[in-house]
Amino acid sequence: MPKVSVIFCFFILLFGISVNGVEEEVKSYELKKDDFSVKFTNFGARIISVILPDRNGKLGDVVLGYDTLEEYVNDVQYFGAIVGRVANRISNAQFTLNGTVYKLDANEKNNTLHGGVKGFSQVIWKVEEYENCGQSPSITLSYQSYDGEEGFPGDLSVSVTYTLSGSYNLSVAMKAEALNKATPVNLAQHSYWNLGGHNSGTILYDELQLFASHITPVNKSIPTGEKVSVKNTPYDFLKSHEIGGQIAQIKGGYDTNYVLDGPTEKKMKPVAVVYSRKSGRVMQLSSDAPAVQLYTANYMNHVKGKDGFIYLPYAAVCLETQGFPDAVNHPNFPSQVVTPGMTYSHNMLYTFSLMKSRSVTRPFLDLINNRNV
Repeated sequence: MPKVSVIFCFFILLFGISVNGVEEEVKSYELKKDDFSVKFTNFGARIISVILPDRNGKLGDVVLGYDTLEEYVNDVQYFGAIVGRVANRISNAQFTLNGTVYKLDANEKNNTLHGGVKGFSQVIWKVEEYENCGQSPSITLSYQSYDGEEGFPGDLSVSVTYTLSGSYNLSVAMKAEALNKATPVNLAQHSYWNLGGHNSGTILYDELQLFASHITPVNKSIPTGEKVSVKNTPYDFLKSHEIGGQIAQIKGGYDTNYVLDGPTEKKMKPVAVVYSRKSGRVMQLSSDAPAVQLYTANYMNHVKGKDGFIYLPYAAVCLETQGFPDAVNHPNFPSQVVTPGMTYSHNMLYTFSLMKSRSVTRPFLDLINNRNV
């Protein structure tokens, strides 16, 4: 790994000095370009704020989160974190790899969710590089996961680089290297987005388009192994419509893995477009991952967030690009196993823009082609 390179164009705010007995500093870091700024913390390599103007030029924070480190330490929502070693669920908290059965920590009933009791969201990452000057300010954080952590095999070297570019672009580049044993890896960025502002209430009236024609259905939150079409179902977002338009037909709300259309090889492709009529903000997401989890914050019940605002169900939308859930137990799903000598990579690009009108008059595909209305 490279040596830490820090250019102090903006101050670093100290969050704390110890978490769970680990004597390392927990800090926040800011990347800024004009009126676009994003803050991070090395606790869980989290995004803790994204500041953007609305259609009237008013700045607002569009991700949910907390005010204090203690709240992030006790967080069960995974606000803004990099989750892993394996994001989403592993059934019965176990898998078999190369003839060996690995038993994991179960933290969601009998299953392992987002890496286990203490996944990557609950550890302190090392800041390798931090540069907040120039045309593309960026920060790189790393974590060394040890053999047997949460039950997973082998030592794993993990990193994530966040970069601002262009006018309103935020890229996320996740990498991992298995150092001595084969292991499953599926990293995901778990921000909760509300383009009206983190304290603006429900996202059910926001417009969403997903470039995904199929989902992987589940039985008690675990994939059945099938892929089914979204056609003529409430899961169909191929044409943009309100997130809440058919949510009453989904028990509890969306918590669904969508199979992305486009090339199956590792190439960037459109994932989603979200539009808030409240603010005029638009978020386009592209990725080289094969799938995306749509989650509508169904289980968030009176969570005290930033500035004391109370977050309720449907206060945000998560779009977690990822490998297929429980892939390690489904041979027909794209493999997530990384062997020594291989490099796992997962790239995302968020592009933010504004719609001047409250009504949508063009297909959202125009936005993917960088044509603003």
